[in-house]
Amino acid sequence: MHVSEQAETGADPVPDLPGLARRATLRDVARRAGVSTAAASKVLRGAYGVSPGMRERVQEAMTALSYRPNTSARGMRGKTFTVGVVISDVQNQFYDQVLSGLTPVFGAADHKVLIAPAGTTMESELAAVEGMVDHRMDGLVLVTPLVPRAELERIAAILPVVVVARGGAAEGYDTITTDDEAGSALIVDHLVGLGHRDIAHITLGWSGDDPTLPFRARARGYEAAMRRHGLEDRIDIVTTAWSHQGGFDAAEVFLSRPGLPTAVHAGADVAALGLLSDFWARGIDVPGVVSVAGYDNSPIGMLAPISLTTVEQGAGELGMRAADLLLERMAGRTEPRSVLLAPTLVPRSTTAAPRA
Repeated sequence: MHVSEQAETGADPVPDLPGLARRATLRDVARRAGVSTAAASKVLRGAYGVSPGMRERVQEAMTALSYRPNTSARGMRGKTFTVGVVISDVQNQFYDQVLSGLTPVFGAADHKVLIAPAGTTMESELAAVEGMVDHRMDGLVLVTPLVPRAELERIAAILPVVVVARGGAAEGYDTITTDDEAGSALIVDHLVGLGHRDIAHITLGWSGDDPTLPFRARARGYEAAMRRHGLEDRIDIVTTAWSHQGGFDAAEVFLSRPGLPTAVHAGADVAALGLLSDFWARGIDVPGVVSVAGYDNSPIGMLAPISLTTVEQGAGELGMRAADLLLERMAGRTEPRSVLLAPTLVPRSTTAAPRA
């Protein structure tokens, strides 16, 4: 049974405050809303037992006064109300899509998001994570981390962690990813259905052999699908980087050979775009001579002049659900969760039947 709003407030409504030259405080919000400071604090914290009418008045007062919580003061009480997001490549639009999914969820929960670019080495990634820990984040979202799982478990023993776009069950943290093996199989099936047999794959050059790493899963999906179609003798994997430069480098490898493959399944859109740039600069017809497919369904690949065939892995949904998982963990959930989403093929104009 809820207590009455009058009993909750402990104060009579007061007239609106004039415009403030200083930063509004929680007391200012309480005065404008006609409630006690304690009641306004309950609304801010999302505490139980606040009536809808009170919550609405306090939120209207916060908006009118442009109130922003004092994060440092809140942190002194044990929480900073900030979460860290560690990404490896700021130029890869996949990460933008993940961020667009998670930031509104954290914003609605009154948590700030701090982003750390981790670079492409394990050392730089660990340095980014340690920096987040040192700044007392309430939790971490790690997007496609390369560090070993034992290191992830160590980090998760310090603060709540959710790993995005890298699957596998874990003991101390949550994971959410798309079925990368199935995604690669969708591309191979599509290309074989068009009549291709010489299908190459671009993977990431990295020494880690953990099967949960996304580039390992996509390569496994490619190889398994090629074998399923009786093309095991045509398996062709080029190891480079998932970047524009990596796509250029892969193009140089293909062009150095006596003949080109009729189709290329790039492990990521960003590599496919670099490959396309090199082919187009050399006057190689895509898809007339070589069909090209990516992976990620990045916004730039959707543009009509590019129209890249790719796999949609739901990056925005990955981010949104990762944020939900982390909020649950920060609220006290300890049992691990592992979420696997289904990918979908997005055929466009960079793939077609091979020329006779």
